[in-house]
Amino acid sequence: MSSVLLFPGQGAQKVGMGKDLAERFPAARAMFQRADSALGLALSRVMWEGPESELTLTHNAQPAILVHALAVNAVVGSRLAPVAAAGHSLGEYAAYAALGALTLDDAVRLVRRRGELMLEAGEQRPGTMAAVLGLSGAQVVEICARASTNGSMVVAANLNAPDQTVISGDPAAVERAGAALKAAGAKRVLPLKVSGAFHSPLVAPAAAGLRQALALTSFGDPAAPVIANASATVVEDGDTARRLLGEQLTAPVRWVESMTAAARLAPGAIFVELGPGSVLAGLVKRIVPGAKALSLGTAAEVEAFLAQGPG
Repeated sequence: MSSVLLFPGQGAQKVGMGKDLAERFPAARAMFQRADSALGLALSRVMWEGPESELTLTHNAQPAILVHALAVNAVVGSRLAPVAAAGHSLGEYAAYAALGALTLDDAVRLVRRRGELMLEAGEQRPGTMAAVLGLSGAQVVEICARASTNGSMVVAANLNAPDQTVISGDPAAVERAGAALKAAGAKRVLPLKVSGAFHSPLVAPAAAGLRQALALTSFGDPAAPVIANASATVVEDGDTARRLLGEQLTAPVRWVESMTAAARLAPGAIFVELGPGSVLAGLVKRIVPGAKALSLGTAAEVEAFLAQGPG
C-alpha cells in the first residue's frame, strides 16, 4: 500500500495507551520492552497504569507517544510501502526511527532528553500556548506580531490547518493576542495545558542541549523522504535530519505546508497515522482535498487493518 506515514506529537498521550497492542501482538510488546530497557525505567508501566499526572510530564509523554507509534509500525510496517513520512513536532523523531534513520534506543533516549530540556526551559521562563480556531495562519501571525510588546512575545507555533493555529509565548502576550484574535473574528481561543511555550523563542535555552544530544547520536539516511516541520522541505539524509531537528525546537510546525508537500510528493498515496489518537488523519483531510487517511493506534484498529489483507 503506497503510504505517507504520519506520527502524532505531544498531547496524544492517555493512560492505558498501547497496553492492548502489547497484549495482542508480540512485535509490539517487544518494542515496549526495548524502550524500557533503553531508558532504564518502566515507561510502559507509566503508560499503562499512570497516574495521568506522571504520564503527562513532558519527559514521559514524549517517549511514550514515540514508542506507541513505533510499536504500531512494528506490527503493520510490512503492509505499508512508505513513499514519504512526517511527524508533528515530537512525531518527527518517530518518522525517522520508523524509516531506519534512528534506532529505537537512540530515538527514545533523544526524545526523553528533549522532554527534560523543554521542561527545564519552561521552568526558567514560564510560557503558555492556546489554540486559535477560525482564522487563517497569516492573520494569526500578523496579530501575534502586534501583540508582542513590553518585553513579552507570542508567535504562531503550530500551523495545523487552514483555520487552526496554535500560538505560544509569554502568558501576558498570549492573553493580549487572544483578545485581539477574538476581536478579529476567531471562533474560539482555547488555552492548552502545557509546561512551556513550545516552538517559540522562549524555549531557546533548551536548544543548545538538544543540539548536543543530536550531535552525539548516529543518524542514517531515511528509507523514504521525511517532510521536516521547520522547513516543510524534503529530508533524505541523516545530516540534514539532525540539523533540522535542532532548529525544530524553536521554529513553528509548518503542518499545512508539510501536508501539501507530501501530497505533491506522493499523489494518490493514503495517509496512515501511526500511534495514539486520530488528530493528524483529521487534519490532512482538511488540508489536502480528497485525501484518504486512516489512523492505526489501538489493537482493534490494527486488527481490522490487517484483516483487509495485502493491497
